[in-house]
Amino acid sequence: MESQGFDVGEYVEQMSLLLELEIKDEYRDGVVANFERIKAIAQIVNSFPISEEIEPAPTFEP
Repeated sequence: MESQGFDVGEYVEQMSLLLELEIKDEYRDGVVANFERIKAIAQIVNSFPISEEIEPAPTFEP
């Protein structure tokens, strides 16, 4: 899955509007930076090849 053109700042802005969650200006840069990190980690996880024969694990319930 390619994420070219994905603007993290725009994503944060749109999600804050959708969730009706006010992000104060003093925190916005930090929120965007954290989503940039999340995006980088997700790209690593999503790039890992998984065989089609692998089935998802059942839900863990303690």
